[in-house]
Amino acid sequence: MARALVTGGNRGIGLAIAQGLIAKGHEVVIGCRDLPTGEKVAKKIGASAVQLDVSAPSSILHTTEITPDIDILVNNAGVLGSGSVLSNPADFDEAMNVMVHGPMLLMHLLTPGMKDRNYGRIVNVSSGWGAFSDGVSGPGVYGVAKAALNALTVAAANTLPDTVKVNAMCPGWVRTRMGGMGASRSPEEGADTAIWLATLEDSGPSGGFFRDRKKIAW
Repeated sequence: MARALVTGGNRGIGLAIAQGLIAKGHEVVIGCRDLPTGEKVAKKIGASAVQLDVSAPSSILHTTEITPDIDILVNNAGVLGSGSVLSNPADFDEAMNVMVHGPMLLMHLLTPGMKDRNYGRIVNVSSGWGAFSDGVSGPGVYGVAKAALNALTVAAANTLPDTVKVNAMCPGWVRTRMGGMGASRSPEEGADTAIWLATLEDSGPSGGFFRDRKKIAW
């Protein structure tokens, strides 16, 4: 049994990922900004919850201090923002903090333990909207932040041993608060590839970008 931390794990894709990992027998901690809400969700699904704001380094530091020995990290938390990429510097800062700086700091703090234990799985929940192959077509700064998260995935995989696997995935268009109820996929369908990457065999890939368990272009 591995111990997993899923950021933004109290709803949507993150919740579906947490439930999927629990179903596979893993211990799951869900990170969420509102702890009372997270605790209610955690109790319902058989997880534990921690207050975690991935845009705040102090919150990340506290979380990693009280939840050591994380074997599986799923960087799922995200923000959509509004307007164009150049319209609001505050939106830009928030998106980069949540979807790039936060994941980087979590990886920085948690990968030493993974290396020591000769086991780690990191899943960065990205998007085709951040793919250069699709023109970085995401709205506002969202696509830019996801493109940066993709680059972080590749660079991290290049620096870590093969026992610690780092991959990015695109869940597709999912029925969540961000995706809207008109989306074509359920949260469980969107979560499937993340769960697969979070539980890869030792021979599994690292440094890749996947959708529906298939490699896609950056």
